[in-house]
Amino acid sequence: MDSSFILYLGRYTLETALLLAAPILLTCIVVGVAMTLFQAVTSIRDMTLTIVPKLLAVGIVTLVCGGWLMEVLLRFTNEIFGHIRNIMH
Repeated sequence: MDSSFILYLGRYTLETALLLAAPILLTCIVVGVAMTLFQAVTSIRDMTLTIVPKLLAVGIVTLVCGGWLMEVLLRFTNEIFGHIRNIMH
């Protein structure tokens, strides 16, 4: 096991983590900006007004993208365990 393989595993791990987190984080950003604009236009300063839509949007995105997220995670896990098996032999 050389340093290039370790760098490959680190990069692959970070890319997979970013890929898994991206749909949820982007949803939070979009809904947060939309709710902030809505609050600025209407002068409403209620904290629950920003939290509830974000939670609902994240729940919907998780339900919609859940199968794809699980496929990405399973592919990553299988590849990592394959590398572990190759190192042991």
